[in-house]
Amino acid sequence: MAPDADAGKASANRSDPFAPLTSELLPVGDSHEIYVESVGRADGIAAVYLHGGPGSGCQPDHRRLFDPERFHAVLFDQRGAGKSRPTGSREANTLPLLIADMETIREKSGFERWMIVGGSWGATLALAYAEAHPKRVSGMVLRATFLGTRAELEGAFLESLPRFYPGLSDDFLKLLPLEDRRHPLDAYWRRILDSDPAVHGPAARAWHDTERILSEHAPSRTRLDFAALRSTRPLPATPFMEAYYFKNGELVKTMEF
Repeated sequence: MAPDADAGKASANRSDPFAPLTSELLPVGDSHEIYVESVGRADGIAAVYLHGGPGSGCQPDHRRLFDPERFHAVLFDQRGAGKSRPTGSREANTLPLLIADMETIREKSGFERWMIVGGSWGATLALAYAEAHPKRVSGMVLRATFLGTRAELEGAFLESLPRFYPGLSDDFLKLLPLEDRRHPLDAYWRRILDSDPAVHGPAARAWHDTERILSEHAPSRTRLDFAALRSTRPLPATPFMEAYYFKNGELVKTMEF
């Protein structure tokens, strides 16, 4: 990674202690380039942040999870996510390849071991990486731990959703044809991955909005806006990567919990 002008200095000497020390697009093969940045101090405690989704990407606020006087943290957008290229690509995008990308980043960063920090899907990837490379992990900080199982997805969308938000559950099902409502998760993933924008657009928005409401402690609204589902605004990226991973079982293929 090519350092910026302040890379060798302690973060306290920089005007913004959370500004990246380095940033780059790192080629990892299969025509993928991973956006990687580091923050903190060059001689700090090695750590890596794993974003959720899959497919969401890192945000500037994620840098603030690490004390810049203590840590040398690496943040990266996983294949097809955030600033990584090609945007949204699901080709050559699997859990083992994401683990291999982490090893490429760790070696290039010069870390013998690092602390793994992540939540939700980030916790899934963290656990899978730790299982594959236990000697490279100095510690783990996980939140909203998710093992990537079908049972967890059904628990969230088919059990918790109707229990806590019955109206939203009705909305979620109403978007599907009657014959698909017996197996709504598979129906949603199939529709999200459909090539027809008239099919995947509303399904992707409905999935994204439902998932967001479920993930918030006090959501501002608890029903789907059916008119907005057919908006011409840019579509959210995460439903497509999530549908790809969930439909193909990519999350649990190499995990042995």
